Amino acid sequence: MGTLGDRPIEQVIHHARQFVPALEGITGRVLDIGTGAGIPGLVIAEARPDLRLTLLDRRQTRMDALRVAVAGMGLEDRVEVVTGDTDLFARDLERAGAYSAVVARGFGPPLDTAQKARPFLGEGGVLVVSEPPEEDPDRWPLDGLGSLGFGPAEQLVGVVRITVGC
Repeated sequence: MGTLGDRPIEQVIHHARQFVPALEGITGRVLDIGTGAGIPGLVIAEARPDLRLTLLDRRQTRMDALRVAVAGMGLEDRVEVVTGDTDLFARDLERAGAYSAVVARGFGPPLDTAQKARPFLGEGGVLVVSEPPEEDPDRWPLDGLGSLGFGPAEQLVGVVRITVGC
């Protein structure tokens, strides 16, 4: 369906596995914004059966296919698939601050991603975002993150981890 880009699936899965160590210490609910084909959410769900994941994307066709995949993998008891826009989803008061972590792979520019993720995270919540191979120290400006209530970005292998209030 063209949802994973042009890299071989093995490389996509390998990269998605880099989200798992970034979620060490996280319990409860995790939201994957702009999930597309379910990456990294499905990889996280397989690696961390203790977490409850919500996979969110606005494209109905992709989400219909993802619901079938989640059922086929036997994950429907702990993986929720939602079709919707991130901004509208954030207006649901039951979702505000309800997630321990938000993950994103290719969602958008760094500060836009942080801004879209922030309403879902409470104090101590974590945002984990896929990073390009070339490290750019200016990619996550501290003043921009601070204005959203985030601490500085922590560069990990393949991803960045940013915590609310730290």
